[in-house]
Amino acid sequence: MGAGIAALAASAGVPVVLLDVPATDGDPSSTAKKGLERQLKARPAAFMDTDRASLIRVGNTRDDLKLLADCDLVIEAIIEQLEPKKDLYSRLEPVLGKDAILASNTSGIPMKALVDGRSKGFRERFLGLHFFNPPRYLHLLEIIAAPNTSDAVIETARAFCERTLGKGTIRAKDVPGFVANRLGVYGMVLALRMLDEFELTIDEVDALTGPALARAKSATFRTADLTGLDVLNHVASELTRATGEDFDLPDWVKQLVARGSLGEKSGAGFYKKVGKDIQTLDRKTLDYGPQKPVASAELEAMVKMPLAKRFAAVRDLKGKYGEFARAYLTRLSHFVLERTPQIAYDIPSVDRAMEWGYAWEAGPFKQMDLLGLPFLKAQFKAEKLSEPKLLSMASPRFYSNDFSEVLRLSGKRGAVPAIDGAISVSGITGKTRVLFSNDDARLVDLADGVACLEFRSKMNTIGAGVITALRKSLSLVEQGGLAGLVIGNDDPRTFTAGADLGMVGGLAVKGDWKALDAAVNEFQSCSMAIRSAPFPVVMAPFGLTLGGGCEFSLHADALQAHAELYMGLVEVGVGLIPGGGGTKEMLFRFTSDLAPYDEADPFDAVRRAFKLIAMAMMSSSALEARKLGFLRERDGISMNRDLLIADAKRRVLALAPGYVAPAPRTITAVGAEGFGNLQYAAWAMHEAGQITDFEVRLAREVAYVLCGGDGPPRMVTEQDILDLERESFLKLLGTKETQERIAHMLRTGKPLRN
Repeated sequence: MGAGIAALAASAGVPVVLLDVPATDGDPSSTAKKGLERQLKARPAAFMDTDRASLIRVGNTRDDLKLLADCDLVIEAIIEQLEPKKDLYSRLEPVLGKDAILASNTSGIPMKALVDGRSKGFRERFLGLHFFNPPRYLHLLEIIAAPNTSDAVIETARAFCERTLGKGTIRAKDVPGFVANRLGVYGMVLALRMLDEFELTIDEVDALTGPALARAKSATFRTADLTGLDVLNHVASELTRATGEDFDLPDWVKQLVARGSLGEKSGAGFYKKVGKDIQTLDRKTLDYGPQKPVASAELEAMVKMPLAKRFAAVRDLKGKYGEFARAYLTRLSHFVLERTPQIAYDIPSVDRAMEWGYAWEAGPFKQMDLLGLPFLKAQFKAEKLSEPKLLSMASPRFYSNDFSEVLRLSGKRGAVPAIDGAISVSGITGKTRVLFSNDDARLVDLADGVACLEFRSKMNTIGAGVITALRKSLSLVEQGGLAGLVIGNDDPRTFTAGADLGMVGGLAVKGDWKALDAAVNEFQSCSMAIRSAPFPVVMAPFGLTLGGGCEFSLHADALQAHAELYMGLVEVGVGLIPGGGGTKEMLFRFTSDLAPYDEADPFDAVRRAFKLIAMAMMSSSALEARKLGFLRERDGISMNRDLLIADAKRRVLALAPGYVAPAPRTITAVGAEGFGNLQYAAWAMHEAGQITDFEVRLAREVAYVLCGGDGPPRMVTEQDILDLERESFLKLLGTKETQERIAHMLRTGKPLRN
């Protein structure tokens, strides 16, 4: 965990000292070095850019504590035992600067026990910062004050962790397990125990406790394998010891731990990978057998439903699956209601803890509202469980319908605590704030003269509705004399999956080439309209930003991207080239990058763009997107997803005074010689068996556009390259191979190699 936190901090650009216990032979710092090496090899990747590993200096806790003297924040993440931690603190105290903050990443040892015997100054600068593994991907950070922690220290740590490290923070009470693990581990133990009660298999329980109940795809048993069964057993045992509650794992799980079947790190746990196949543990024999997918039309339908309909369906689900799901939610809800006043300061903190730390779509109180409180009361009565006081105070629900108010633990109702500095686009309502809307997009007022265009189509794809909204938004911002426009949304995963492939594929099958030509031309025109608008346009991409969404982004004045950005021009995967100005923009952008160098070969820009597009390269982070050329040095990166829209708004306001739209550009196209070189490269890849015949055709079209055709070198405008781009796009759409790729992608969600 310590090395994972170090990788996150270094990815954020923060210099880090990473110390570990000294090795007993050879290099005493080899333990820390090996930890860093594991993070460099980790999958999913721990670093957003492996070059940032150079910001980490390694050492050992025997010889190198002095390296911490200049550190502003020191996070201890050693073995989960009280005495070793206290011993380390006694050696750290004389080394640290007088203003340095010391935090423990303990998952459950009380802060009051950790600071016992320390000086007043130490106690005031000590707190708990509980990260969740892997630190890069799980948003939650629990902040736990020690008895004497100063308010200034809590605020400084909170601000740094939210803004610089990108964490979503909650305040937790200084009790065993804090918030997320106290509830999350109970939920896992409960599911393990109910396996036998309802005579279900591991595959069945994971099908029932995953997306069907608004939880992560890893559900219960896959999550345990990822965590490590030994870790789960240790945490459960410590919670039992510290709380007096029963978190004990079933005996058969303990047998797995004893024989070394610890999950993914040991190669087998509840699941085992055999070649390319996944086998599942037979709980009764503790042997593995073929995985048996759960064949349930009801569950398959539930997973695709909106949350409200999903939980309504749980109430009516027939058979033992329904009985299990209702009993599981009832018992877990009862535990949450009873424990919340002990572990948390408010209800939203509990929901955020489970959403950010355990990847739930909706926290437990939101789920209770979806189930309906009368239903819960009836379930408690049927299960012979008492009605918790918190439930009695909640009528008619915990949250108001618009989520602006929530029940407080005192019994009164009040505003839902806002995330400091965040702007929620989806939360903006009212006639004065919504400037335009249709089924696929809205233009909303962010205040201070900034508007935001929010995509709302499925996967935020760009179809006719979004195009109409974009045109209308550009017009309204100009007519209203606003400072500028942000294009962004609150979707948790996808900024946009790109152009509406179904529409494009359907028109191609019909042979409606006039409509297709008009559609591609309009898409290109929209990209150029973003670029030429008389006010700043800032895109706020995050997560999946593919195809047409990437093309729109490339034409904005600036990007304010979330650190987790998976951006790419991936059109070759469906047998096309970027047809919305993306091919043109990468050519002009890379050529401009070479302009300061008199001796530069213009073919280098063409070759760079060709590789990016023909290989459908996609970034694994915003830092990598910058290396690939999708982001420029002037484009911003926000570590915290919650602050992305607010950061983009600030960029608009910074660009607005004296704004002048970019001037049209020209470059010298390399022509036939460059075209021949790229065709040879494609032929060589084909001869090596790396690409198919059709992929040679795709590469040829990309090369033709990037080289400005196959004639002599010539001066070209942006429109010249756009015309070539559109021509190649339409030609490819007419091929059976492209139509097969589009159909396969729409049917399976996966690319076809043909």
